[in-house]
Amino acid sequence: MQDDQAYGVAADELRQFIEQFEQLEAEKKDIAERQKEIMAEAKARGYDTKVMKKIVALRKRDRDDVAEEEAILEMYKTALGMG
Repeated sequence: MQDDQAYGVAADELRQFIEQFEQLEAEKKDIAERQKEIMAEAKARGYDTKVMKKIVALRKRDRDDVAEEEAILEMYKTALGMG
């Protein structure tokens, strides 16, 4: 009987974890859909969404890392006669 009670508690806890995870999955899907809508609106207004996504990615990164990468990129472009 004690095993049955422990199993019941574990099953309830497991169910809660799974339901919470499923709720987060649904919220994540909604957020992704809203992000697509925002980019679609920006594109309709003439913005380059590919560049916008790059800017979003850059804003997440450390400024020093970005500056270093840009400096190296410029150096490589110059070396290849591209800049």
